[in-house]
Amino acid sequence: MSDYVLFQMWGPFRQSLIKRHAFYVDQARKRLLSQFDNLEAEADKAAEDWLEQSSDRFDPDRHDPGEFYEAAHDAGIEFYQLLSDMRDQTHRSVIAGMFHEWDKQLRDWLVREMQHWHRGETAFSRVWSADFIKIADLLESLGWKLRSTDYFSTLDACRLVVNVYKHGAGKSFDELKQNYPQYLDDPFRDSSGQSSRMNFLDHTHLKVTDEQFQAFSEAIVAFWQELPENVVSAQVAEVPDWFGKAIQVDRKAQP
Repeated sequence: MSDYVLFQMWGPFRQSLIKRHAFYVDQARKRLLSQFDNLEAEADKAAEDWLEQSSDRFDPDRHDPGEFYEAAHDAGIEFYQLLSDMRDQTHRSVIAGMFHEWDKQLRDWLVREMQHWHRGETAFSRVWSADFIKIADLLESLGWKLRSTDYFSTLDACRLVVNVYKHGAGKSFDELKQNYPQYLDDPFRDSSGQSSRMNFLDHTHLKVTDEQFQAFSEAIVAFWQELPENVVSAQVAEVPDWFGKAIQVDRKAQP
């Protein structure tokens, strides 16, 4: 029996995926993240505004000017912290949107390619519901050594960061702390990356720098660039059990 193509990544479609991703990242930086570039100046303005709004309450015969300036300083610090928290939330939201779009595009491509040679909804449904690790297992079985690439661990870390951002404490946080502690903010970490406080860190310490965000973006681009153009039947090793069983269920249901 001759080999036949199971999955094909058409060149122009590959480029369109990369272009859409680059557009998302570029516009997110320009339209969302850039709004937080001047936190210190905005905090100073908030302190000045507090003084101006409170000036009508100041009585030089009864009030100490130093106390008013201290209160204005506190208002500036509070504003800075609130705005800093909003910046971090926006940053994580952008990362989550980026990862989920890539994840959906990958699964959509897999299912559409499968529709050329498979009938039945069970296998399609399982591709959509399988977790990231199972999808990686499937890609590996197609002959692509994804886990040996430089960017796989970055994609895996991005997945965990997004899950921790969405759900807080749980399995993903435990995995992140164990495998990728660099995404947890710890001012006491030494130059080698080790921390004596790791047991005390929780999901509220999640922190992604601009450099790490860029690394996530570059990993997605590298993934699309290196996804094999054609996967033929002869390349396929033993597929993951979850996928093989779903295929068999659909085949048995055919008349």
